Amino acid sequence: MSTDRNTMDAWSGRVDPEPDSPRWHQVIGAFADTTATTAPGAVLLGFACDEGVRRNKGRTGAAAAPAAIRKALAGLAWHRSAPAYDAGDVVCADGELEAAQARLAHALAEVLAGGHFPLVLGGGHEVAFGTWQGLAAHLERSGERAPRIGIINLDAHFDLRDPAHAHSSGTPFAQIAEAAAARGWPFRYACLGVSRASNTRALFRRAAELDVLVREDREITPANLAEVQAALDVFIADCEHLYLTIDIDVLPACEAPGVSAPAARGVPLALLEELAEQVRDSGKLRVADLAELNPEHDIDQRTARVAARLIHLLTLNG
Repeated sequence: MSTDRNTMDAWSGRVDPEPDSPRWHQVIGAFADTTATTAPGAVLLGFACDEGVRRNKGRTGAAAAPAAIRKALAGLAWHRSAPAYDAGDVVCADGELEAAQARLAHALAEVLAGGHFPLVLGGGHEVAFGTWQGLAAHLERSGERAPRIGIINLDAHFDLRDPAHAHSSGTPFAQIAEAAAARGWPFRYACLGVSRASNTRALFRRAAELDVLVREDREITPANLAEVQAALDVFIADCEHLYLTIDIDVLPACEAPGVSAPAARGVPLALLEELAEQVRDSGKLRVADLAELNPEHDIDQRTARVAARLIHLLTLNG
């Protein structure tokens, strides 16, 4: 498989002298093809793009996120039994966002065809439209006529802005809703961690029109977590396939300062991990991505380390 940039040189780090002490950089391999000889595993695929953030008038810098995440992940302890691969980066360096999303979709569909679990490293949240397109293409090629894809977005923002104005990091789920409708597919969307202060009345109204499962940041607390998880269980039960997308700005700014739009409140990592594990363990998760890490505004790699920890968490069952 050909992406825009090979990234295997990013994998380096400490080596422990004790036996059975591997770290990610010692185990991960290059993803070269999708033939039957490639054992199924987790595949990292970078989306080095923040053109959608620029169009959305946000703080650019997320294009450097895939490299920052790999650096933070390289030294983490390896606890998987199945392999992991790095497929390189899709790069948007010319402002041609739609073309980059199409390349991402093509690459992701190839990964899925090989029986792998893709983890896409954004990039701005415009990554979501490319990720969904890749999953949709794979399911279409597999003969599914109207698959029930559940999108679970852990995010402070709905990202349901009207794409008629511009395709950006603020429009991916509106674009997905339109694309699903054009295919005659159902649109199932859960957005958990929404900040009412950061989303207009028009966006809440649009979410209601689309029957989105919504839980605000202030609702996701230790005391209320069981209720949120119960609602998520109902959502999951009605879906055949799950796509998990995590916008790092859902976390409090103190835990994730390096994002395009820092959260004044957010959902703490300890609670976010509970939701991510619930999705991971459902048996229906087909693809996941992380978005909006902005290394230019990070402090001591805090945000990159959070992103790496989430990838580690999502791959622990392999």
